[in-house]
Amino acid sequence: MTYSGAVKVGGPAHVHELQDLMISKVAVGPMDNNAYLLRCRATDEQLLIDAANDAGTLLTLIGADGIASVVTTHQHGDHWQALAEVVAATGARTYAGRDDAEGIPVATDVLVDDGDTIRVGRVELTARHLVGHTPGSIALVYDDPHGHPHVFTGDCLFPGGVGNTRKDPKAFASLIHDVETKIFDVLPDETWVYPGHGNDTTLGAERPHLPEWHARGW
Repeated sequence: MTYSGAVKVGGPAHVHELQDLMISKVAVGPMDNNAYLLRCRATDEQLLIDAANDAGTLLTLIGADGIASVVTTHQHGDHWQALAEVVAATGARTYAGRDDAEGIPVATDVLVDDGDTIRVGRVELTARHLVGHTPGSIALVYDDPHGHPHVFTGDCLFPGGVGNTRKDPKAFASLIHDVETKIFDVLPDETWVYPGHGNDTTLGAERPHLPEWHARGW
């Protein structure tokens, strides 16, 4: 089945098969959060991005092999409702942005800064610190050596705009600056975007609309 990323709560995971990495996307919880399970094809090590809700669904997706680590993209409560249960069941290391860790009620084992590398097996992800939706939001970039990049943006970038900055002009200016300089300016149009809620997109689909986002201020 061709991967689309259009998942629904209670529905099956969609799997994006890359040469070195398997990406399974599932929707969970009352706010339709996306969780992503990454599996290194060489080592079978797994990493979960956002243990958002529905621990049973996530643990079923993870399966008997468990996970080595779980990354929380930011401190908002809808992104960590299942974190304690998933960590208790798997013993996974926890990662979060340095400036958001205090807002996550599960201890963060590894504080993440801009440019840090997070590994899943032989696959490397690069963390990008994007300020504005929260102080310590992070995105994860996988620069696939066999194809185009893939970026997991949490709530910082969606189809149609950047994340909610609560009508705060300074927060919006910060977020769109970081998204432009750390994502759009350095990654190609083919880059696949996996957001914290809803459907996937590409940078090429969103890039023409950047002036509109600036003009409207959200």
